Amino acid sequence: MTGPLSGVKVVDLTTMISGPLATMMLADQGADVIKIESPHGDHSRRVATRRGGFSASFLNNNRNKRSVVLDLKNPAGLAALKEVIKDADVFIQNFRPGVAERIGIGEQVLRSIVPDLIYVSVCGFGFEGPYAQKPVFDPLIQAVSGLTTVQAGSDQARPRLVRTIVPDKVTAIQTSQAITAALFAKLKNGTGQHIKVSMLDTVAFFLWSSDMGGHTFVGDELEHETAQSYIDLVYETQDGYISVAVVADKDWHGVSTALDRPDFLTDPRFKTAALREENKDARTRLTQEALLVFNSQDAIQRLEQQDVPCAPVLTRKEMIRHPQIEANQVLVNTQHPQAGELRQARQPAIFSKTTIASPKPAPLLGADTREVLQHAGYSSAQIDKLVAENAIVCHGENT
Repeated sequence: MTGPLSGVKVVDLTTMISGPLATMMLADQGADVIKIESPHGDHSRRVATRRGGFSASFLNNNRNKRSVVLDLKNPAGLAALKEVIKDADVFIQNFRPGVAERIGIGEQVLRSIVPDLIYVSVCGFGFEGPYAQKPVFDPLIQAVSGLTTVQAGSDQARPRLVRTIVPDKVTAIQTSQAITAALFAKLKNGTGQHIKVSMLDTVAFFLWSSDMGGHTFVGDELEHETAQSYIDLVYETQDGYISVAVVADKDWHGVSTALDRPDFLTDPRFKTAALREENKDARTRLTQEALLVFNSQDAIQRLEQQDVPCAPVLTRKEMIRHPQIEANQVLVNTQHPQAGELRQARQPAIFSKTTIASPKPAPLLGADTREVLQHAGYSSAQIDKLVAENAIVCHGENT
């Protein structure tokens, strides 16, 4: 057995990031993920940052998968999908609500073929309601969910995007977790089910654990959210930036000692954790002033000697070479037949028994069409006929 999901077959019709990242997590853990693409391929194949005909985005969200190209607008291509799905455990799509049904691959149709199928639908704003049919991209979810105002710090400040696609990524994690939960339920009761995940719901859930305290107590909601502090917990030093986090009394005592500021402990504004929170602006201003007399290395060394939580602020180039990243062995280098040597982050969960094999590179468009259809029962002659009819694409075979 290789990977905890070895033996699970996933038929994946998702594109871009949230769906493909979710299924890549399953593939990393041993599932056989068959990526069904249109003749044009996943749009992420065509975006920037490229080498050898492959985009970094596609490579980083589609490793360990097999690519099958079917034209679902062609009846023969649609029929081929229904053959491929016959021994599948999971089917996942991220069309706008209603599109899968119009194509002819809605839940009821596929469940008539595989009664215990786990059918997964991923969408943007939701499956019903005024925004259900809107086109969606990550910044729009950040805007509607309130994440942009959380990032701004207060309701009065200009809203700010988080400069990474948080809604896409957390939706991928939520979806992969929901699929494994459904697989476990299927083991217990023998039935499949329909999982629906929207990006908006996922981000609302994501925010609630730490950012919605002012709207948790019904009847006592805050009218306006205010910034907790005038700066993030990133402080400037003589030669760069570091992050320092003060939570407990011992941390504040440690900061006072490390930065040679005994006045921090006698200031009545900072006597207790509650007062330090109420006077966060003053506390962070004083901490910033005290840190400006040190360089980053000296400041971190002093703070570490007092066991104060702190860390350097790294660029992406610095991060990949940091000793802790190296110690974790989180980055792995692999060879791609066209894109060359790749550096990627491994699956973060480490399993003691069901070990995960070395990753296989993201597939060429249609690289596995013939193999998968042969497994589904098609003869070589039948596949050749489908290629000639442009119902399918086998890499290097269609003209």
